[in-house]
Amino acid sequence: MCIFSFSEVVLSPALRRGLLLRSFVVLAFVFFRPAHAEIDWLSLTIDNDVFVGNDDGYSNGFFFSLYDTSGTGARPSAKFWVKPLLWSLSDEGYAAAVNSYTIGQAIITPDDITISNPPENDLPYSGLLFFNNTYLAINETYADKLGATLGIIGPSSGAKSTQIWFHDLIDADDPNGWNTQLNDELVFQFSRGRVWRSWVSGGGRFDFLLSSEASLGTLSSAVDAGMMIRYGKDLMRSYATPLLSGSRTSNPVAIKKGWFVYAGVSAGYIFNRIFTDGNTYRDSRSIDYDHEYISALAGFAYSWQNISVTLALNDTNILENESEDQLQDYTRYGTLTFAWRH
Repeated sequence: MCIFSFSEVVLSPALRRGLLLRSFVVLAFVFFRPAHAEIDWLSLTIDNDVFVGNDDGYSNGFFFSLYDTSGTGARPSAKFWVKPLLWSLSDEGYAAAVNSYTIGQAIITPDDITISNPPENDLPYSGLLFFNNTYLAINETYADKLGATLGIIGPSSGAKSTQIWFHDLIDADDPNGWNTQLNDELVFQFSRGRVWRSWVSGGGRFDFLLSSEASLGTLSSAVDAGMMIRYGKDLMRSYATPLLSGSRTSNPVAIKKGWFVYAGVSAGYIFNRIFTDGNTYRDSRSIDYDHEYISALAGFAYSWQNISVTLALNDTNILENESEDQLQDYTRYGTLTFAWRH
């Protein structure tokens, strides 16, 4: 007879630290989402460069979100995570508000995933497991965003296992270079954004949005300004949702039988980005890149009464030069969001 005791299992310090960090991120999503929040919507977003015919660079991301719009109750208020940013909101009241809670995983790989030891100047392998809380305060002509992200980058993110499983599923090349990935590191980011509905056509079928956003943290720090044009039906209800796409947790979504097609461009400057700069406090792989960027996106959103689907194509650096060939696949990817009313 064989008797097994968990007390006999010996975990290395690195494994214990990784399990602790991963558990912290997951528990943040489970327990720090207020129990009394009225969850009205849920969404699943999948990012993958397969949508644009590649499987290099930004390989894939999975994001699951809960939304509290309190459509049948009191307007939701900003929560613990974004309280440090509350001072930046206007004192005037808001017509509506949304709290979103997201847990997600993003996977970054170099151009050739079949090499076990990629060149030092190639995009590093990295994975991110994170929790995000975003608060949207919405008026008739503008909406504000407060965002906070906490995550773990490195082996404890579980990215290696996820990519191997997904590539087996779609019969893609095995990723062989995960032993070179970035080290475990707890990362954070705060973000503050605003979108203005600056023009609406006479019939309400077209509108024009202007946006700006700033972020600060060890995950990344950047400033960004952009514009978007949309054509569709019932645009007023959904004009604030493009603020969710900045954190890659969702696409712009249509609401309550609305639909729209959209296209947009933005320009900005990246001060730091862990996926390309490498670990903050330890030596790791990294690459050089231009910190200025211009990005473009286009997509289509359609909703039934309680279901919404959005497909978007993204290029986050359309002005990349020849020295940034290794970033080409990282910056081009497709995104699919499926949302439904709870």
